[in-house]
Amino acid sequence: MKVRKYGISGPQVVVLHGGPGAPGYMAPVARGLADSFRVLEPLQRGSGGEPLTVARHIADLHELLESCCRDARPSLVGHSWGAMLGLAYAAAHPDRAGSLVLIGCGTFDPAARDRMRGIIEERLDEGLRRRMKRLPEEIPDPDERLQATSALMLPLYSYELASNDLEVESCDSRAHHETWQDMVRLQEEGVYPAAFAAIHAPVLMLHGAADPHPGPMIRASLQPHLPHLEYHAWERCGHSTCHGLDPVSSLAAQKTGLPCYERPMVGRGGIF
Repeated sequence: MKVRKYGISGPQVVVLHGGPGAPGYMAPVARGLADSFRVLEPLQRGSGGEPLTVARHIADLHELLESCCRDARPSLVGHSWGAMLGLAYAAAHPDRAGSLVLIGCGTFDPAARDRMRGIIEERLDEGLRRRMKRLPEEIPDPDERLQATSALMLPLYSYELASNDLEVESCDSRAHHETWQDMVRLQEEGVYPAAFAAIHAPVLMLHGAADPHPGPMIRASLQPHLPHLEYHAWERCGHSTCHGLDPVSSLAAQKTGLPCYERPMVGRGGIF
């Protein structure tokens, strides 16, 4: 697993990208934190000889923390699937993880996923529907098609999109589907979100009001197991409230020890 490192002093922070299978786009957050923190940006394991599982991603993250963080308990800043991975890791290793910041966290039940699909359906126009329908013929490679799909859907996940440069290195369609299918399986078996009751570290959930992931429904699914979870919605933000550092805002500073920035991100979003 490739890991990018930033900063030379300060407490340790690990930033976790979403997708799954979309590494690289947490780099702006990592660079901004580097003035005050030592930051690790793992580019999560891609597809290979055996199917990817949530347990495999947890094991990879644990190996990284054991080798790079020694006795420290780093804060975990995760976006979308990365927020879910942060929760899963902290549940498996509650004494190893520090504070958690969940940015645009993914869904934990069918009702929230149905609501998300409904919101996206409401935002689709006929032109985009036709464009999406042609993608399999126009782009036969599944990895390239996933990246193209992300680019096309980006405005639907955003609030007044100001940039479409998310710095994604590449997309891994197989990693995306294998990992997500395993997460859904674990939810159906009742493992998540119930396992999150083991987490006692501070948990801060930051969610854009324009994010099609239904923040209040996701919060409601988590709170029975994380009664100490704090939720804050950014009114003029989409899914990627993280792009440009602002998820580690004054709220994150107060609750998790991360640095303070002036304002929440305005006018950006993203599919991952």
